[in-house]
Amino acid sequence: MTAVELSVNGRRVAETVEPRLLLSDFLRHTLGLRGTHVGCEHGVCGACTVRMDGLAVRSCLVLAVQADGTEIATVESLAARGTLSPLQEAFRRHHALQCGFCTPGILMAADDLLAREPPPTRAEITEMLSGQLCRCTGYAPIVAAIAEVAGAMPARGDL
Repeated sequence: MTAVELSVNGRRVAETVEPRLLLSDFLRHTLGLRGTHVGCEHGVCGACTVRMDGLAVRSCLVLAVQADGTEIATVESLAARGTLSPLQEAFRRHHALQCGFCTPGILMAADDLLAREPPPTRAEITEMLSGQLCRCTGYAPIVAAIAEVAGAMPARGDL
């Protein structure tokens, strides 16, 4: 067992974990943060994307012990005091989710893109989404929602 101490969504956390415990499992099972979804467990689908020290990472590829001393932001961090973030609100308006399984990872990857590249172009949004698998929406509403928040295109419901 190994001691880890990190910040998760602004809250200090100190736990003792198995050295092989994945960050995704630590978040879901140890901390009870179920917003981080586990899809492929190979880093391909993007459902487990979180931000670690401000950068998007696949939490299924990071061990909890590797996150020691870092700041982790999960999808739960986006809604302040129960109010949807502008990005989440845009996803709702554009119907950019259906089953919702991929949505947390896409929201966190988009949050990362918006923080690093303001404002991203439509091509940069599409490139970011190339690492996120969604089987339901066809990506067009996702691109429209992210672009709206980025100010890269007019806010219209008919995109």
